[in-house]
Amino acid sequence: MNLVENIPQKELVLIKRIVGEAFITNELFHEFGTVEERKDLVIKYMDIYVDYVYESKALYQNSNGSAFIGLEYSEKQAILPKLKMLWRLLFTIPLPIMKKYMGHVKQIKDGNSRYIGQSHLAILMVCVSKDNQGKGYARELVDFAKQMSHEKQVPILFDTDMKDYAEMYQHMGCELYNSKTASNGVTRYN
Repeated sequence: MNLVENIPQKELVLIKRIVGEAFITNELFHEFGTVEERKDLVIKYMDIYVDYVYESKALYQNSNGSAFIGLEYSEKQAILPKLKMLWRLLFTIPLPIMKKYMGHVKQIKDGNSRYIGQSHLAILMVCVSKDNQGKGYARELVDFAKQMSHEKQVPILFDTDMKDYAEMYQHMGCELYNSKTASNGVTRYN
């Protein structure tokens, strides 16, 4: 796994496209409409999110550039990129959608509350390009996170809004210790 840094803008645009397309079906974006209706908005959202992860020096990719993971060590959070991301989202996502979205996120966001006060490694995103799914790259990403967690001697915190992904992480040896469902039916798995 390699830290993604100092890459040409053209490469970063490609990474954003791969990540954006992978997240279109994510239940977190339920408020954005049907999968087809939300496609452009999710891609814009993830474009901003990938910038945040990249600028936070938390974006890693596998050797062939088909799989990406965002890993943020709690003792080294990047505040400025996070504020920049929030500011950009305010001007990108229509206000009525953002209000509903944030209301539901607020209902499920405290799933990691028992670990947030201690040092941890947060998984910001896991993404394998559509063409490369089913080839073991997700396991490679999770194993890398486990290795980093072991080296830092801290727990890994996963959040997902997709039951299939929660089950995949459990299959890879991660513990599901919490799930919480928002009033819109979206469940956050921790």
